[in-house]
Amino acid sequence: MIDVPAAFAASTVAREGLAGQSWIDSLPHLVEELCQLWKLEPVGPVRHGYVGVVVPVLWDGIELALKVSWIDQSSEHEALVLGAWSGRGAVRLLESRRESGALLLEWLNPERTLADLPPDEAAEIAGSLLRRLAIPAPEQLRTVREDVDDFTRKVRFQWKELGRPFPVRLLEHALELCGDAAESGDPLIVNQDLHYENVLEGRREPWLVIDPKALAGAVEFGVAPLLWNRFEELENRAGLERRLGIIADAAELDRDAARRWTVVRVVDYWLWAMGEDFTEDPVRCSALIDWLTPELAR
Repeated sequence: MIDVPAAFAASTVAREGLAGQSWIDSLPHLVEELCQLWKLEPVGPVRHGYVGVVVPVLWDGIELALKVSWIDQSSEHEALVLGAWSGRGAVRLLESRRESGALLLEWLNPERTLADLPPDEAAEIAGSLLRRLAIPAPEQLRTVREDVDDFTRKVRFQWKELGRPFPVRLLEHALELCGDAAESGDPLIVNQDLHYENVLEGRREPWLVIDPKALAGAVEFGVAPLLWNRFEELENRAGLERRLGIIADAAELDRDAARRWTVVRVVDYWLWAMGEDFTEDPVRCSALIDWLTPELAR
């Protein structure tokens, strides 16, 4: 049986309580059952992300990855989205069991990601993948509008509960942007968690996306993680504008729309990070907002 990483077990239980503990306890048996079902042999140390573990396995001598995730709103449609992409620009899905949160995936190189490339090159590749994966969205996906409506309903309460961590004018500005943002055309798949460490070196293609957190809507909604990740390399506002331009050009995006959605998402992420007691992320969000909205500083 596999050993569940201690850090993953602790964070899952802290987040999900008794239900999370029960799932962690069942995870080794679930992985064993899946390996028997798909005739897999575990062959390496277990890796993990925020809601799932990845077990390196062999199937008839072929390296594959068995991923098992806690099923929540962020992970419930991962198999659906990977199936829609069908390996074009993303990791290929071979088998899945939705009720178990289990995916059998092609093997990618976990030791090499876009984070290893120079910033401009990484941003251009990520932008091109953002566009390439923006295909018509399956009906089952939650929409960007639904996500933003939830944000507008909760944000004032969160802001007050967390001690009013930024000026009220920024809060009102974000809410105005939500109201002004009109989507047009058919909804496309937009990966709201596309960042440099979620793009791994592949064999079929140089770079392939993993771990999609997908919505249906405007592709510009997906830009924000590519700005707040590797933020320390931006140095100044000119650096931010440069990266935003590279991504917008590569992804064929409306740059102003990408900026507006990024402001909304940074405010949302700022509050979430504070709620999770993160220390570095709110500081990064504050600096990013200052560069994105210099008019608010006047």
